[in-house]
Amino acid sequence: MAQNSLVDPQSTAVGFVGLGQQGAPMAANLIAAGYRVIVRDVDLERERRVVAAHGCRGCNGDLAALAEVDVLITMLPNGQVVREALRGEDRIASRLRPGTIIVDTSSSDPYGTRELGADLAADRLILLDSPVTRPEAVGEDTRRITFMVGGDDDGAIHRAMPVLEAMAERILRAGPLGSGHAMKTLNNYVSAAGLAAALDAMIAGQRFGVDVETMLDVFNAGTARNFSTANTLIDEAMSRRYAAGFQLALMVKDLRIASSLFERVGFDAPLPGVVRDQFAQALAQLHDERADLARSLEHWEHRGDVRLPPPRQHTAPG
Repeated sequence: MAQNSLVDPQSTAVGFVGLGQQGAPMAANLIAAGYRVIVRDVDLERERRVVAAHGCRGCNGDLAALAEVDVLITMLPNGQVVREALRGEDRIASRLRPGTIIVDTSSSDPYGTRELGADLAADRLILLDSPVTRPEAVGEDTRRITFMVGGDDDGAIHRAMPVLEAMAERILRAGPLGSGHAMKTLNNYVSAAGLAAALDAMIAGQRFGVDVETMLDVFNAGTARNFSTANTLIDEAMSRRYAAGFQLALMVKDLRIASSLFERVGFDAPLPGVVRDQFAQALAQLHDERADLARSLEHWEHRGDVRLPPPRQHTAPG
């Protein structure tokens, strides 16, 4: 394939592995941009729904179909699942043509990504890491995501760029292979730290007797504003909707990766471990691996022996 041929969607085949809450709309955007997309999910019924909704081609259990792709996108729960899909029982990597670009958009351990990249290079495959972040829950505009791209092959990044542009609003070059995943885990650590601090303040404020919703209004008007104060806490947590769009278990996974990263780079920072443990305890208390991140509020309420009132503009369900 010519170096610039990925610019022409109709002549480019893209494989997409992982059709969950984030993966399915990303694949749909590729299809809408005119790419020939071959989708794969371990849940065949989920795969068939995407095929029926968008008119693309599904593997339907036959992974040999992925031999046609020029770029393979993975959007899976973690790096170990990515490795298993590519080099484990499914052996997807062995079915790809030499020179195929693999773009892992999952949240993965950056050191594991570097190891996987070296393994794939021995098979003449090129790995890029390109996890996503977004300004709010995806909602209707599923292109409002930002990619953080890491990779050692500038030519491969250039060739993959049109494919990435079909799925995202913004693309930032992070650095060498693994840098995208490092940025993603550090982004989620900072986000989680802001959420934990806000929850601490809300419980303390409630116990003192201030109006918590007014306190969040103050935060959002001033220097304490962050993603959670502006979006998650009133609309999803205090309202008890619990539909922030990100699972608590995934945040705990990302915080464990972040803590490991701090350790491996040799920086003694106590806060990452504290934040990790707070959310891990929240997950353990809930006994629900699919719990929404906004349900962390219940753990903080339990610790503080309070219950926050519903926001004035909402009525709590149930």
